[in-house]
Amino acid sequence: MQFVLDNVFPIGIAIFSGVMLLWSIFGNRIRGIKAVDTAAALQLINHKNAFVLDVREQAEYDSGHLLNAKLIPLGKLKARIAELDKYRDKTIVVVCRSGNRSGTATALLTKAGFTDAYNMAGGVLAWQSSKLPLTK
Repeated sequence: MQFVLDNVFPIGIAIFSGVMLLWSIFGNRIRGIKAVDTAAALQLINHKNAFVLDVREQAEYDSGHLLNAKLIPLGKLKARIAELDKYRDKTIVVVCRSGNRSGTATALLTKAGFTDAYNMAGGVLAWQSSKLPLTK
């Protein structure tokens, strides 16, 4: 017991780190987010004719984006979600720079009733690392 009292701060940090690790592993599932890597996203795009939603900002999009991706920045997605109604029952791959904003957007879409939305893990950075093309 004395050990615990003497080391309460490091033990607290260890517990917090463990919780954060578990959240990073299971948090998306809890929030209803389905994630795919770049290879799976490419399969969805090519074989299921998935709609690609880019939730980055305009300047990021202009510097390079996935072919035929529609830009709706994350900050404007709630206000513009009606623009996506025709994709409500279609496969959607949501993309951002690193996968964080697209995770939030995917959760928002799922909550709004979009049945087949996927977050592309790693975002455009992972897409580029996989040597896949971007268009301007």
